Amino acid sequence: MRLHPMPEFGSFTLLLALALSAYTLVIGGVALWRTHGMAAGVDGGARRLGETARRAGISSFVALSSAAFALVWASFTNDYSVSYILHHTNRDLNTAYKFSALWSGQEGSLLLWAWLLSAYGFVLRMRHKVDVRLSAFASTILAGIQVFFLLLLNFAAPPFAIQPGPVAADGFGLNPLLQYPEMVIHPPMLYLGYVGFSVPFAFALGALMMRYPGEKWIHITRRWTMVTWLFLTCGIFLGAHWAYSVLGWGGYWGWDPVENASLMPWLTGTAFLHSVMMQEKRGMMKSWNVWLIFSTFMLTILGTLLTRSGIVSSVHAFAQSSIGDWFYGFILIVFAVCLFTFFKQRDHLKSENRLESLVSRESSFLFNNLILLAACFTVLWGTLFPVLSEYVQGTKVTMGAPFYNRVNLPIGLFLLFLTGIGPLLAWRSTSLRSIRRNFILPSIAMGVALVVLVGVGVRPWAAGDDWQATLFSLVTFTLAAGVITAIGAEFLRGANVVATQTGKNLVASTVLLVRRNTRRYGGYIVHFGIVVMFIGIAGGAFNQSHEQEMGFGDTLKLGPYRLVCKSYTQDSNRNYDTEYALMDVFRGGKKITQLAPEKRFYIASQTSSTMVALHSTLASDLYVIYEGKNPDTDRPIIKVFLNPLMNWIWIGVLIVVGGTFLALVPNLARTSARAAAETPVIKAEVHHV
Repeated sequence: MRLHPMPEFGSFTLLLALALSAYTLVIGGVALWRTHGMAAGVDGGARRLGETARRAGISSFVALSSAAFALVWASFTNDYSVSYILHHTNRDLNTAYKFSALWSGQEGSLLLWAWLLSAYGFVLRMRHKVDVRLSAFASTILAGIQVFFLLLLNFAAPPFAIQPGPVAADGFGLNPLLQYPEMVIHPPMLYLGYVGFSVPFAFALGALMMRYPGEKWIHITRRWTMVTWLFLTCGIFLGAHWAYSVLGWGGYWGWDPVENASLMPWLTGTAFLHSVMMQEKRGMMKSWNVWLIFSTFMLTILGTLLTRSGIVSSVHAFAQSSIGDWFYGFILIVFAVCLFTFFKQRDHLKSENRLESLVSRESSFLFNNLILLAACFTVLWGTLFPVLSEYVQGTKVTMGAPFYNRVNLPIGLFLLFLTGIGPLLAWRSTSLRSIRRNFILPSIAMGVALVVLVGVGVRPWAAGDDWQATLFSLVTFTLAAGVITAIGAEFLRGANVVATQTGKNLVASTVLLVRRNTRRYGGYIVHFGIVVMFIGIAGGAFNQSHEQEMGFGDTLKLGPYRLVCKSYTQDSNRNYDTEYALMDVFRGGKKITQLAPEKRFYIASQTSSTMVALHSTLASDLYVIYEGKNPDTDRPIIKVFLNPLMNWIWIGVLIVVGGTFLALVPNLARTSARAAAETPVIKAEVHHV
């Protein structure tokens, strides 16, 4: 009989985590039921029960951390008695990729989901004093979600299952597509976004269950939601950059089902972040907000289902199984609970005000919501249509990129328009005079941009078959000029007011302005980053490509670049064999770099992958692929793409990240007030007043 101490330890900690989470769910629920209708803290016995449930939830984080450590330890020690380790690692695998094996397969990724949820729950339960009763509701709801994933890990997809028969000498290796630096951080970042939305969901559902007065639950969850949204944003674009750098097709977004699965909760989460401002400022759209966060959470579960169940075919889906029924059942239960709670408490969600004018900030938020939800529905329909068509007709009908582009490009342009127009509108109603004052500069900028663009050759009527893509780019660049001008004018207008009040120069006044209202101006910076990303996306209308067989000294020309093949050869190491070509790159007769596109064949998994060679500038990317050798001539086939403005997409993402961090920083006035409150003399004066 073989002994497997570490896998057995991992299995035990998963079972322990399930018991602790079930205790938190059941006992926490009992404590809440016993205090139903009472003031907080009246029932001492219930309070003690709730405290034990909270501590059990904290302990579940320790148990799941131990289980995750056990699986990583098995990976680093090459314990091929564990079936998961056998199928996702090998001895010669790079150290970083041995660690990433934790999320490379179904069982490990579900363990990562559960562990991250326990980590979020740990933070929530440690900060429970922000609102003890509401936190108790949220903690109990999180425990219910945790129980589902731990049931999966213990009974449907155990990560510590022992491989029958003799222990293998080596593993089957990690999927070659995952052996890329970004794949060490992309899945965890995406899952931090997916899992993180469980927290605002739990608070929203808990607040509705207990008929929580006021909007404090929104203030409590604002940071949770923004941080989670930021993680999901980074995860999506790290995945896009990975696809661009590894898959070798010259693009970064193919409307793949798993790509879509990550986009849908991002769309509804973005709508929620905007919509809650209406509830905070005007007491409006309360029903919208609870359903937006309910939908966002359910879409994250759907995304996990699509990635790990195999119901859709995807280059991003690295695990397939029959656990789909578990997820279907869980989504139905969640939907039923949300629907029942909503109808039971819907009178608690009555709006305090009504929309007074279509030309107001409220209307811009409403249109923003409608457009984002339309985009989400389009993506959802296209993603699930193959499944629905197979169920109804017996044949899978796949929606390709043209469907998504045809519907979502106009939606994207309208969103870009709202990005600029929304901040310029006043609450309740905007006067004609205010419209003229605020829109004159953006309108001039758009007119100038349109004339310049047409002058430099961006002319849809002369683009032939590409007229639609060229028209999209022309409209995008024109709108971007107006939105950037509008955002800049907002900063300048506020800075001038501060300069008048303080006598500081314009730069210092801008800094002070931003520090006084970090949420507002951080949001403007996020909007600016989105505009920059749109500019990068619009550059795709002018992509070029050329494919050619190249021997020693052969030349390929594309745009301003000339590539000369200097050599092509083979190499190998213990993990993979490789074929590559050395290409000198010239521009204007001057050599600017040397690129080495390659194709790798991984020994353990007996599969191959492409390693793209890139030369990036702010103007364009030169993207070179080694497609393999012509069997007749034994010479490499090289494909080259010239992708204009590509780097502006990634720059835009960095700006969005910076703006989000700024929006999370407390306002200067609040910080100063807190510091003042800590001064005894001022405390006494305030008390006296």
